[in-house]
Amino acid sequence: MKLAMYGWRRNRNIVIKTRQDLSHVQRAIVKIGSSLLTDADTGIRMDMVEHVVEQVFALQKAGVQVCIVSSGAVAIGRVHLGWLGKTLSVHEKQAAAAVGQSWLMESYGKAFAKHDIQVAQMLLTKDDLRHRRRYLNASNTSETLFSAGVVPIVNENDTVVVEEIKFGDNDNLGALVAMMVNADLFVMVTDVDGLYDANPNEQQDAKRCSVIHHLDDSVMAMAGGSDSEFGTGGMLSKLTAVEIATRGGVAAAIVNGQQRGVLTDLFVGNDVGTLFVCGEDRHNRHQHWIADVLHVAGQLHVDAGAAQVIIHKGASLLPIGMTDVQGNFDKGECVEVVADGVVIARGLCNYNSDDLRRVQGLSSQDMAKTLGYKDFTSVIHRDNLVLKGKR
Repeated sequence: MKLAMYGWRRNRNIVIKTRQDLSHVQRAIVKIGSSLLTDADTGIRMDMVEHVVEQVFALQKAGVQVCIVSSGAVAIGRVHLGWLGKTLSVHEKQAAAAVGQSWLMESYGKAFAKHDIQVAQMLLTKDDLRHRRRYLNASNTSETLFSAGVVPIVNENDTVVVEEIKFGDNDNLGALVAMMVNADLFVMVTDVDGLYDANPNEQQDAKRCSVIHHLDDSVMAMAGGSDSEFGTGGMLSKLTAVEIATRGGVAAAIVNGQQRGVLTDLFVGNDVGTLFVCGEDRHNRHQHWIADVLHVAGQLHVDAGAAQVIIHKGASLLPIGMTDVQGNFDKGECVEVVADGVVIARGLCNYNSDDLRRVQGLSSQDMAKTLGYKDFTSVIHRDNLVLKGKR
């Protein structure tokens, strides 16, 4: 089946509700797992790189802008350093990533050069997305690369990353990058056919889920662990990434990269893999940044009345509703709002933690008298407050 041709003009009103809607995708993130790209003999499987690149080239010809999120740097570095089977320290993992990253980019560069396509390397840490200016800079760089017809190759900057700024795995990274570049679709290319209603390795009657409309607890319960030697992200990781993407208005899919032409099949609406359609309650870019990217610096505990108006009336958080302040944080940092032991929201604070302890339980009119100043009547304004999503 031939892909429909259309131009490069971006239509941000695309909402993926059915497989047929996939033919309208204009920008996509394609995440490639380590289990597909690496092996213990050569480090990188050039045949798989070329297979992916051929499909990306076909998508580009059809007017789809593609950004690749590629795993594999650490695994490739292990092979070239002779460290297979060895438990690596943090610094050894960083060294392996430094070695593997150059091999990875060289492989993509050679494969895309056959089609006269330039590639660009983008290495990110979670800190790059937590800081608003760096987040926007990365987004703007991506836009420039897309406009120039360049394929961005994104990976976590494992040579410098430490645990507190890790994405966790590249499924999570891919979902966040999909939000950052305003993609229409986030595709995880792996070594399984999609999400099954049971473990297909254990139950012969297990059925592949073709389209998932709601990512509820019953769907999450279908996830299992990872059986791959090289990969770090199992199905639960992929569903967590799906939740981030779809909450922000980006549809997601899980497909088997070992299937020939699986990406082009997906984009013309064929029944391959599992498609997760967009949710109704979609976060905008600012809400996504608060809900899924920012580091949580503390917690504000609120009473039942405050919780009710925040959840059901979309109200701002006022000091009179606060019962406790936990953590030490500055003005503008991200905090969780907790009611009866349950996190109900995240938001950006208008005051630091010391000042909030002084005004908790007070009316907004009394803030200036207590603090000697009053910049805002609210602790967190409703525009900077994101309710915790329900599956």
